[in-house]
Amino acid sequence: MTQSKDGPFSDSQKQYLCGLTYGVDVARAIAKLPVLSNSANNGTTIQVGGAKAATYAGPDRAAMEAQDATLAAGKKLCKEEQAKRDRNGLDIWDDIQARASAGQFPQGTDVFLTKFHGMFYVTPAQDSFMCRMRIPGGLIRGWQLRGVASVASDLAGGYIDVTTRANLQLREIAASSPAEVLMRLRELDITCQGSGADNIRNCTASALSGLDPYELIETIPLAKRMHHYILANRDMYGLPRKFNIAFESGGLISSLDDTNDIGFRAVRVTEAQASEGTPAGVYFLLALGGITGHRDFARGCGILLTPDECIPVAAAIVRVFIQHGDRTDRKKARLKYVLDSMGLDQFVGKVEEKLGGTLRRASKDGFIKIDHEDRMAHIGVHPQKQDGLHYVGIVLPVGRLTSDQAKGLASLADRYGNGELRLTVWQNVIIPSIRTEDLPAVQKAILSLRLDYRASSFRAGLVACTGNAGCKYAGADTKGNAMQLAEHLESLYELDSPINIHLTGCHHSCAQHYIGDIGMQACSVEQGDDTVEGYHIYVGGGWGRNQAVGRLLLESVAFEDCPRILGNLIGGFLSKRVDSESFASFAARHTEDELCELATIDGASNPALKKSVELNSNDPLSVSSR
Repeated sequence: MTQSKDGPFSDSQKQYLCGLTYGVDVARAIAKLPVLSNSANNGTTIQVGGAKAATYAGPDRAAMEAQDATLAAGKKLCKEEQAKRDRNGLDIWDDIQARASAGQFPQGTDVFLTKFHGMFYVTPAQDSFMCRMRIPGGLIRGWQLRGVASVASDLAGGYIDVTTRANLQLREIAASSPAEVLMRLRELDITCQGSGADNIRNCTASALSGLDPYELIETIPLAKRMHHYILANRDMYGLPRKFNIAFESGGLISSLDDTNDIGFRAVRVTEAQASEGTPAGVYFLLALGGITGHRDFARGCGILLTPDECIPVAAAIVRVFIQHGDRTDRKKARLKYVLDSMGLDQFVGKVEEKLGGTLRRASKDGFIKIDHEDRMAHIGVHPQKQDGLHYVGIVLPVGRLTSDQAKGLASLADRYGNGELRLTVWQNVIIPSIRTEDLPAVQKAILSLRLDYRASSFRAGLVACTGNAGCKYAGADTKGNAMQLAEHLESLYELDSPINIHLTGCHHSCAQHYIGDIGMQACSVEQGDDTVEGYHIYVGGGWGRNQAVGRLLLESVAFEDCPRILGNLIGGFLSKRVDSESFASFAARHTEDELCELATIDGASNPALKKSVELNSNDPLSVSSR
């Protein structure tokens, strides 16, 4: 709260303080005399002893009532909830412009509220803003990416980061520039509204929607519909904490639907499985409460939805979460914890109450779940379902590309493709709809941009969050460390199947370290009188058909030791695996002690070193076929 120039507090601030004090008294009284009645304006009036205490109407009503219920129960709102109660983050545009004009960064809870507009003040990691966009389904046009690259050059750090939600971020934005950045992005038909703070994040989908020969249904159109529903309904911004939604087609590139708060996975009901109310066709299987940073995957509900039912059902789920989510403890404010306390059946029952009807149930044998995932499908040259057309998956080192590289990729998409680019949850980019005869020119151009489509399997499976170069929570330089690891491992081994290595900077697990073949969570490690960057190392994570939470293998390892330890572990895997088994399978059949022994050997000669395994992608002009 800023003070008035005319005195300690302005009249409006005095009124606010009086109202706040009064509200606390009301909350105490409500605990004893709660009587709710509907008012004529369709709001809710809370009456205490016959006197009106507070009236809520409009889209903020549900969130305010949830806060009232918390206070009435004698609990204290966390500081973020109190900040939202004092002022809706969507209503601070004038403040953003005023601070930009004055060259000032936000302070106090304004730092949190500014995230409602996609602007993150990331001090002390950087004395600057980070801007996160909303790119529904990860589909962006060449002219949009070119425009984002210009914004990055003019007003940010000259580079763009691709996130693990198939989204884009800009960094190193000065205090004077956030309003200008947001306005320029809106002119590109890109919004940042609700991309941070306690809101529904970028809606993800299968990256090859409309291109995948194995998909059951296109999912990017659904992600876009969900995106526009969120933007059009302000009550979707009243959440107690952030929220993730994904649509999965069952095709080649996973959207990691089982790691989301709501996962919609396409399934097929055959004629033999059809029943009254469930005719044969494609449906979406609903799953709830995924949050792998808390070691939990989304829980199957046994509910089948038609494509047209997904958006209203998602909206009802969000509204039940708004009503029942924890407003006191940020660590317990995710959907998972509502499900834990309420139970899945009761939660679904409340969703049905919101919808005014019963959702369609199905037994486990009432549908067919399709899974064609190929863990290398997001990298290299691959055929589309359209005859004569291919897509090229391009490696972005730890998800980052320069403005010039972004402009170059946009030009390739415009010249040789259909003007589209697809971002993936694996932090890379795809250029679709390239004719066979144009592939050599495209491949040559990608290499000339100092990018590659022929990545070793280490880089293909490398995922890293921002790290302490740009995030105040991170305990290590995850992106820099990831590149050092990749270079070291590539000097030792070549692979015939990918090994996913996920580096995350803190417990928030933005890089989802628990689902990596090898997961690394940053920490501080004491070495004598010094403290150095290090990691806890996990093994055996997975998703989809290989769903598993990684097991802790080694704790508090200084980063300088990590290349050797990972090299030992992967070398032991390559030497001892059975036939062509995957790393996940190898890890699953070994104990932590056995894997530790492999990882911590003293550097003895390893027969897997420099083992040459022919990879189809090593040929710059090769096109994989299935």
